[in-house]
Amino acid sequence: MSKILCVLYPDPVTGFPPVYARDAIPAIHAYPNGQSTPMPSGPLGFTPGALIGSVSGELGLRRYLESHGHELVVTSDKKGVDSVFDHHLPDADVVISQPFWPAYLTAKRIAKARKLKLALTAGIGSDHVDLKAAVSRGITVAEVTFSNSISVAEHVVMTILALVRNYLPSHLMAKNGGWNIADCVARSYDIEGMHFGTLGAGRIGQAVLRRLKPFDMTLHYYDPHRLPDELEQELGLTYHETPASLVKVCDVVNLQTPLYPATQGFVNDAFLAKFKRGAYLVNTARGALCDRDAIARALTSGQLAGYGGNVWFPQPAPVDHPWRSMPNHGMTPHISGTSLSAQARYAAGTLEILQNFFDGKPIRKDYLIVDGGRLVGTGANAYKLT
Repeated sequence: MSKILCVLYPDPVTGFPPVYARDAIPAIHAYPNGQSTPMPSGPLGFTPGALIGSVSGELGLRRYLESHGHELVVTSDKKGVDSVFDHHLPDADVVISQPFWPAYLTAKRIAKARKLKLALTAGIGSDHVDLKAAVSRGITVAEVTFSNSISVAEHVVMTILALVRNYLPSHLMAKNGGWNIADCVARSYDIEGMHFGTLGAGRIGQAVLRRLKPFDMTLHYYDPHRLPDELEQELGLTYHETPASLVKVCDVVNLQTPLYPATQGFVNDAFLAKFKRGAYLVNTARGALCDRDAIARALTSGQLAGYGGNVWFPQPAPVDHPWRSMPNHGMTPHISGTSLSAQARYAAGTLEILQNFFDGKPIRKDYLIVDGGRLVGTGANAYKLT
C-alpha cells in the first residue's frame, strides 16, 4: 500500500454550486501539436465539468486509489512545520500538488520525505519542486503537459483586452450605478494595429500568438529556440534575439518565461525602463519573474499603463501584497489554468500517471521532467537545475 498526499486549494467559501452553469464541457481529444489528451484506463472518478480541483473534489482520485489499497490524504493546509502537509510528508510515497496552490517541495522538505518516489503536478509548472534535490534522491517529477496550456492562453488574451479597453473600471462603474462614459474611455484603446510581443514562445506563447493574429496586431517574439521559418511566415512573426529588443517596440508584452534562478526577478526597474512608455504587461507564467515593487512603481509612474495576470509570489498572496492595491492592474488569483474544463484534463492526466506508476509501466514521456533522478523528457526543456 502506498500513501498519496494531495494538496489542493480550499473549497468554495459559498459552497459547491447546486447546479452548474452548463450541463457539459466540450470533449477535446488532442492538443494542437497532435499530442493526445490524457488516457487513463477504466472509469473516471469524476464528472467532467464539475469542480474537482479543490479539497472535496479530490481530483476524483479516491475511488481508484482506495480500490487498489492505497491511502489518500487530501488537504489545503501546507504552510509551516505544523501543517497537515508537513505532518504526512515523511511517510508519503507520492505528493500531488498544483501550481495554483503550490506545496513547495524544498530541499529541506524532500530530505524529510524519506519514502517519496513521485512528485506529481496536477497541471503545468513544477518549479515549486526543488529539482536538484529530487534528482539527488532519485525521485520522479511529472506534470500533466499541455492539459491547461490553452486555458492559460485564453486568459492572456482576455487580460490584454480587459487592460487595453479599460474594461474592469468600466464594469465597476456600471455595477455601482454610474454612467460616466468619459471616465471609462479616458484609458480605453483598440488593440488593432498595436505591437504585441511574447517573451517565451513555447506551447502557451504560440497559442497566444495564434489567437491574437485575427486582431490585426503586429506580432513579435523572443525565445531561446527560434521557431520554424514556416510558422514565422504563417503568423507574420518578428523574431528578437534579446528581450530588450522586443520590449522597446511592443505596446503589449506577455511573459511566458519559465522560472529558474537565472530568470527570477529579471523584470526589474532597469528592464522596465526599456519598455515603451505606456506599455501593458501580462504575466501568467510565474510571479517571481518580476520584482514585485518595481511593477508597482512602473504603474504609479505611468511607465506601464497596465499590469495583469494571475501569478504571485508567494502564493497565496498576503492581504497586503502591493499588487492588490497598485493602480491600473487586472490581477486575479491563480486561476488561468484551473477552469472547470482544464480540471477535467489535468485530473485525468493525474490518474493516468498514477496508474502507470503503480502498475510499473512507463509514464508518458510528455509528462516527465525528472525520471527516477534523471532530468529528461519534453518538460525538461523548460527547467534547469542551476
